Amino acid sequence: MGPFYQEEIETASREQILAWQNERLVKQVRNVYDNVEYYRRKMDEKGVKPEDIQSVEDLYKLPFLTKDDLRDAYPYGLMARPLSDCVRIQSTSGTTGRRVVAFYTQHDVDLWEECCARAITAVGGTKEDVCQVCYGYGLFTGGPGLNGGSHKVGCLTLPMSSGNTDRQIQFMIDLQATILCCTPSYAAYLGESIIERGLRDQIRLKAGIFGAEAWTEEMRHDIEQKLGIKAYDIYGLTEISGPGVAFECSAQNGMHINEDHFIAEVIDPATGEVLPEGSKGELVFTSITKEAFPLLRYRTKDICILSREKCSCGRTHVKMTKPLGRSDDMLIVKGVNVFPSQIETVLLQKGLTSNYQIIVDRVNHSDTIEVKVEITPELFSDDMSTLSAREKEIVDALKSMLGIYAKVSIVEPKSIIRSEGKAVRVIDRRNLYKG
Repeated sequence: MGPFYQEEIETASREQILAWQNERLVKQVRNVYDNVEYYRRKMDEKGVKPEDIQSVEDLYKLPFLTKDDLRDAYPYGLMARPLSDCVRIQSTSGTTGRRVVAFYTQHDVDLWEECCARAITAVGGTKEDVCQVCYGYGLFTGGPGLNGGSHKVGCLTLPMSSGNTDRQIQFMIDLQATILCCTPSYAAYLGESIIERGLRDQIRLKAGIFGAEAWTEEMRHDIEQKLGIKAYDIYGLTEISGPGVAFECSAQNGMHINEDHFIAEVIDPATGEVLPEGSKGELVFTSITKEAFPLLRYRTKDICILSREKCSCGRTHVKMTKPLGRSDDMLIVKGVNVFPSQIETVLLQKGLTSNYQIIVDRVNHSDTIEVKVEITPELFSDDMSTLSAREKEIVDALKSMLGIYAKVSIVEPKSIIRSEGKAVRVIDRRNLYKG
């Protein structure tokens, strides 16, 4: 059983959780209807008034929100509090069109950090631990979220951010870090680097909290073996609050959703129909305690299954599986949201054809992405140096658009296989989603 950061909340009865959700949902719906014109217009279009929502059972009556809504309302259109009440923004890593910007009051930050503190405590974290946070800081939610959660628990916090592996390992050894927070691919790389340097016996890590990208059970076992730790999953979205929306416990067979703050549904991605517990479908979240940027029925596009089976850890909040896929064409590569449309935009801007393929792979536990694109017949006769320069130009343009490196290979006309149906744009060899 346990350990717990807020035991009374984390082990509350189903009746108590529903009571919190019902009360907070009713207040939140009234709040957004009264204070957010964008919401009010969407609810009016669907013929829904705040008084129609009396409990979680009425949630299905509300309209969905999507990332397109967030972009349409950018930057201030979904705020439910005056700007003067806000103390922070966070933003998504994706760069399709307008960025998604989420706002936080101090109360929002405190609740978010409490959710992350629950995750750290669930892996055994206490004030006696040294927590090394290697997620990126700044607009990305990973670093700030786990940093704040670590403070709440009382750990000595190492706000390392990402990169500079030599320095990461030096601090890990010198300060005897016991909990590691980063992406799973970086954890795997750290493990390899530590072993290559012959420093494995100097590492004192006991647990790792890894998220922001998909990873397999095989990768979990590999990380655990290399670093001598237990590896735990964490889930979140910038739009909802960042990491800490859900987290793994000692059972390591699904992530507990913090139901006192978020109501989870699973829907049929094609029809929007709410599916019964145990069904595979698209995950939808409603924020019931957020002040500045509360989202109702936000479609995550992540495919998962919810379960209320009794958990050996003693927590009573519903569990979600690891994401089992996506209901859109978004890829998560090195923790960054990548849409094929972004890549196509760059290629066309550079005068290339729309015949291309994106090949994503995982080599030594690190994501790779390659873009193969056909050159136009009139340019096919260019010499190799000209083509190499053109490839470098596209690499730079993609780096600017995506924020990550993508290998570019210009190939001869008609060399990419054509399809009579939908073009096969993406080949993902990582085999990340199972189940």
